[in-house]
Amino acid sequence: MAEPAVRFSGITKRFPGVTALNDVSFDVAPGSCHAVCGENGAGKSTLGKILCGLFAPDVGSISLHGRAMRFSSPRDALEAGVAMVHQELALCENMTVAENLCLGSLPARRLFVSRRRLDARARELLATVGADTDPSRRMDTLTVAEQQRVQIAAAVGSGARVIVFDEPTSSLAEGDARQLYDLIGRLTAGGVTVLYVSHRMHEIFRLCDTVTVLRDGRHVATQPVATLDESAVVQFMIGRKLEQYFPAHVGGARGDELLRVEGLTHPNRFEDVSFSVHAGEVVGLAGLVGAGRSEIAQALFGLDGDATGRVSLGGKPVRIRSPRHAMALGVGFVPEDRKRQGLVLSLAARENTSLPTLDRLSRYTWVERRREREITLEFFDRLGIRANLIDAGTSSLSGGNQQKLVLAKWLAAKSRVLILDEPTRGVDVGAKAELHAWIDRLASSGVGILLISSELPELLNLSTRILVLRAGRITGEVPRERADQDLLLRMMTGLRNTEAVA
Repeated sequence: MAEPAVRFSGITKRFPGVTALNDVSFDVAPGSCHAVCGENGAGKSTLGKILCGLFAPDVGSISLHGRAMRFSSPRDALEAGVAMVHQELALCENMTVAENLCLGSLPARRLFVSRRRLDARARELLATVGADTDPSRRMDTLTVAEQQRVQIAAAVGSGARVIVFDEPTSSLAEGDARQLYDLIGRLTAGGVTVLYVSHRMHEIFRLCDTVTVLRDGRHVATQPVATLDESAVVQFMIGRKLEQYFPAHVGGARGDELLRVEGLTHPNRFEDVSFSVHAGEVVGLAGLVGAGRSEIAQALFGLDGDATGRVSLGGKPVRIRSPRHAMALGVGFVPEDRKRQGLVLSLAARENTSLPTLDRLSRYTWVERRREREITLEFFDRLGIRANLIDAGTSSLSGGNQQKLVLAKWLAAKSRVLILDEPTRGVDVGAKAELHAWIDRLASSGVGILLISSELPELLNLSTRILVLRAGRITGEVPRERADQDLLLRMMTGLRNTEAVA
C-alpha cells in the first residue's frame, strides 16, 4: 500500500486563551482531493497553515510521502512541494499582478528586474488557471474574485505537489467556480494532492474522494465521501441535525417603500439601474463577477461620489454623500471584502461591534464601556460568537467569526435598509443557517434588505424577488415563485427566457 501523501500525527496547536487543534491525526492519499470540514473555529485553516509552514505545531508531526517534515517558513514548505491558496487574500496590494506572482523569484538581468521576462512568466502562471488579467495592473485595482484567481495561479504555477485550497470559491461566481472545479480535476488527474477546505456541501460531494471533519479542534471522522450524505457530514460538523426552514418573511405582506433607486449610473461600471426595496422584503441581486453588483452597493452607501441618479429613502429624495451620511439615514452595509471594508482589524471585536453606534454610546465624547460591553455581548450571543472573544483582536478571529462580527455591528445599529454583499462568504454550514435565520428575522421585523450573493441557492431561498444584473444593467426581475437556477443563469449570461420573467 502506497505511503500517504500527507500524514498528520497528533497535531496540537495553542494560541493565547484557545486550543485551535488538539491531537489531530489522519492520512491523505496521494493524488486525491481530500475535504477538511468543520464549523468556524474548528481548526481547519490552522491545520492548513501548519502544513504550509505559516505555523509550527506545539505537539505532533507531519510527514510527506513517508518523510518527516518540519517547516519553519512557507518558503521551506514550497521547496518541499507544498503550497496554499488562502481564504483571506495574501497579496501585496501596492504591487502589480506580475510582481506578486513572481515575488519569490523575480527574473533579473544583472542587478535589474527584467520586465519582459516578468510579464511573460506572469502570463504563463495566469494561463494555468485560465485567467486573462493584465499582469501590469496593480492588485488593489482588481476585484476580490480577480485577486483570488491570481492567488490560485501563484500556487498552481509553483509546481507544488500538495496544494491546500482554503475556501477557494468564497469570492467566485458560479461560472468561475466551475472553472476552478475543472482545474482541480486536472491537478488530481496529474497526481497533485489537494486538501480542500470548504463549507459548501455540493463542492465536497462533487470534487472530493474523502472527507475529514474537525469539531472544536478535534478530529471527529475521516471517511470516503461515497459512504456519506450531506446530512451526515453536517451532523459530524455541528454535533446535531440541521433542520431546514422556510423563511417567514416571504409569506407576509410587504410594507412601505423604504428605498427607491432611479437611473443610477457610473460610466464603465453600471448604467440606468432602477429598483425599489420595501419594508419586510429581501430583494436579491444576481449577476456574474464584473456585472456591477458590488459597485451599485457601494454607490448606495456613499462610497462612490461620481455616481449619478436619484435615490429616495422613505419617500424622500436624498443624496448620500458619505458612509457617515448613509448611517445617519438608517442605511447599513455588509461589504464583500470584510478585511478591507467591513472591519478595522487592529481593533478588538468589541470596538468593531460598537463603531456604527458610538454616538449613542458616548457621553461628552467618552464611550460608556459598560453599555458597549452589554450590547456587544447581546449580539455575540445572538449570532453564536463565543463571549470570551469580546476583547480578542479582530485579526485573530476565524473568517466566519469575522463575518458574524460585521453583521453584529449593523444589527446593533438597527438599520432600516440593509445592503448585504456576500453576507455568508467563508461561513460554515451551521453559522450560515443562523445568518439566514437572522436575515429572515430582520425582514420579518420590517427591515428592507438588498441581498447580493454568488450562491444562487442562497438567493433562491431568501429572496422575495430577484433582480438580474448583466454588464452593469438590470436585465429583468424574477418573482420568487418563478425563480430557479437555470433561469437565473440564462439571464446572467445573456441567454434570456423572457416568458419566465415578470
